[in-house]
Amino acid sequence: MKSGAIRRLAVGLAALTVSGLIGVAVPDQAQAAPASCGGRKVRSFPFSTGTVEVYKRGGYVCAVTLPKRVGPRQHMRVSLRAYGLRPVEDAGRFKYRAGPVTVHAGQRKVWVKGEVGRGKFDSEGWIRI
Repeated sequence: MKSGAIRRLAVGLAALTVSGLIGVAVPDQAQAAPASCGGRKVRSFPFSTGTVEVYKRGGYVCAVTLPKRVGPRQHMRVSLRAYGLRPVEDAGRFKYRAGPVTVHAGQRKVWVKGEVGRGKFDSEGWIRI
């Protein structure tokens, strides 16, 4: 191969690599949660404007709130409380998700809440995960 052909091949490969990285760097809703909470997804609570997803690994429980539509920053909140402990919360104006928040629940029940814009979810009681 001549050096010109090698150079064109290298530039072409670089362009393909950059375009692939851009596609990976812009997460959508399905990719956002697994990257932020470890463990396996045990529950998903859809509501009008989003979803609260709950994960578990060992005695730890983790939750994130995801919007139904990713767009400009909007109010989001996720709250997770293990029975007998204080709630752990993440709230603010986010684009992709609120959270993750993690508690050590052991075998205790948890209370889960989430908000995206005006839509809300509340487990309205203690649930076993």
